[in-house]
Parts: sequence; C-alpha cells; structure tokens
Amino acid sequence: MSYRVLVVDDSEIVRNIIKKAINMSGVEIQTIFEACNGKEALAVLDKEWIDIVFTDLNMPEMTGFELVENMKNGDLLSDIPVVVVSSEQSTLKIEELLSSGVREYIKKPFRPEIFRDIFSRLLGGKK
Repeated sequence: MSYRVLVVDDSEIVRNIIKKAINMSGVEIQTIFEACNGKEALAVLDKEWIDIVFTDLNMPEMTGFELVENMKNGDLLSDIPVVVVSSEQSTLKIEELLSSGVREYIKKPFRPEIFRDIFSRLLGGKK
C-alpha cells in the first residue's frame, strides 16, 4: 500500500518541485493530486481519499490558512495531516499555524529528505 498526497499551491512550478521532492524522498506514493488553491483542494478532498496535504499559504480564492480552518471544522477532514510548505519567515505566524492544526512546517527551499522525515513522523513511514 502507498500514500495518496494532495499538493496545494498556486504556482505550477512549485507544485512540480514539491511532487519531484516527494517522489525523490523514497516514500512509496500511489497518487499525487494537485490543487491551485484551498477551494480546489476542498473539492479534491470531497472526492478522493487523501493521506496527507502539503499546502502553500498565500493563494488566490482560498488561502492555506482558510483551507486549514475548513479542514479543521470538517468531520472527515480534521484527521488528515496538513503540512505547510512556504517561505513565511514570521515565527509568530508559524506558531499560529502549528497551534491551529497544522502538523508541520517546511520552509522553502527544501530538500527531498525532509519529506521522507515528515511521512515517517506523521504517517509512520512507508506503507
């Protein structure tokens, strides 16, 4: 068995970099879904079983903050680990994210190994 991942970022280039890093991490992946913003992410989450979400913060239509808030308030979505992948520098904002339900924070730029470590911590490693 392998993981089903959702990558949320308004930049196709960044989504591709995250997907490549996840694929290079050595974790067995079944499918990587993509969304351009929180609204699209919720639509994917409504239709697909997702094991973990990697999201940016600053996106049009629905931000990463709003996505996390919506997921936290949904019965089925509240248990899905959310990891923010951002260039956010504010320690205060990062602490707010972590206290609002975000499980991990990855600062851009990043290395593939960080994804392997996060899968291990949040989902118990390889499936």
